[in-house]
Amino acid sequence: MSWSTPASPGGLSLSDLWRSDIRPTLMLGLPIAGAQVAQMAINTTDVLMIGWLGATELAAAVLAFNLFILIWLFGMGVLQAVIPLAATARGDRRPRDVRRAVRMGIWFAILYTIPSWCVLWFTEDIMLVLGQDREVSALAGDYMQVMMFSILPSLLTMALRNFITVMEKAQVVLWATVAAALMNAGIDYLLIFGHFGFPRLELVGAGIASVATASLTVVVLVIYTLRQRQLRRYAILGRIWRSDWPKMLEILRLGWPVAVTLLVEVALFSGASVMMGWIGTLPLAAHGIAAQLASITFMVPLGLGQAGMIRVGLAAGHRDRAAVGRAGWVALFGAMLFMFCGALVFWSFPEMLVRLFLDLDNPQADEVMAIGITFLLVAAVFQLFDGVQVVGGCVLRGLSDTKVPMVLAILGYWGVGMGLAYGLAFPGGFGGVGIWWGLAAGLASVSVALMWRFAWRERLGLV
Repeated sequence: MSWSTPASPGGLSLSDLWRSDIRPTLMLGLPIAGAQVAQMAINTTDVLMIGWLGATELAAAVLAFNLFILIWLFGMGVLQAVIPLAATARGDRRPRDVRRAVRMGIWFAILYTIPSWCVLWFTEDIMLVLGQDREVSALAGDYMQVMMFSILPSLLTMALRNFITVMEKAQVVLWATVAAALMNAGIDYLLIFGHFGFPRLELVGAGIASVATASLTVVVLVIYTLRQRQLRRYAILGRIWRSDWPKMLEILRLGWPVAVTLLVEVALFSGASVMMGWIGTLPLAAHGIAAQLASITFMVPLGLGQAGMIRVGLAAGHRDRAAVGRAGWVALFGAMLFMFCGALVFWSFPEMLVRLFLDLDNPQADEVMAIGITFLLVAAVFQLFDGVQVVGGCVLRGLSDTKVPMVLAILGYWGVGMGLAYGLAFPGGFGGVGIWWGLAAGLASVSVALMWRFAWRERLGLV
């Protein structure tokens, strides 16, 4: 059949019902997770190859990327509203509303890009105001003035990805992102180091690679959307110039709390990077490596969470309360299982993982490695909490519940997380490792609050 729905309780045993949700969640969630990992591989490749240039260049890239991701994630967060809107409309068999949501998502991506460029152009000045080293700030500014042009194709890609995944065609998103990751690695190798006669552009070369790969991905998804028979029927690009302000306002109303939630979470890590820069360049470089590794494992529960969001939205469109619960809990427990495995890997092989990002002939490599191993051991502790909080937020968004989770995120990430990070690092005297324990506490508090809210969804009137 053309689309699947969460299982109905009629005539099935409890174990059959759970199995009926586990398989479709994995079939949808694993390609999304794979695409997220492939996307992260693009960033990881940049960090890895830039790390071979030296600690100063790596520190600059960490600062630039953290600012970029703040701007990009706010836009992506608003676009997340397309998923529950389109999924619920599809579950309720309203194809016109699916089309309206996706079209206005594309409009938002274009409109949001212009002010984003205005901010990112002044990256060097922003870093100097934040008290960063002058040389590192200058390198970060040069890098950003190229990389910033990837934000438009990246956001357009997210708008199309949301539509394609709601239509349960996530495999094409995976393969398009894998192709982009391979292309990015090749361009990085040629332009960062100047191999095979290409100019040695270092950080600027990495920025060019980011723009090229983002542009390739959106072109592939546009072609697929226009040619695939089931997707073509929705005609999401037909008369794209026509405005639909009521639907745009609905996206903004539902999406801005999601955007703020994502922003405060990533701002927690970006704020940690700024504080790490106050401690020194080498701790900042080590922080970038540990954060990059933690981000890789984070992509899998993010994919499972988006699958849970879609299936919860479909179940809500069908007004099936039992299926809402099954879809949410399957995604949550799947994320917990994966992150437990990730924690074991971090705990067992920290030196091997950190070593991948360093040129061991560099005289600073041993010190960066020692600091990075310490950070990665703390990251192993908060893996479970990180997985639960992202899936908890996603399944609640599937119920169009965004404002209260936003408040919980602000309180947990900044009230608990950032407060403890600063207190442990500076007044407490624990330095960089204190910052990482603060991050762990913030993630733990949010994960517990979101799980409680989903468990009480019916009593709270969310279903």
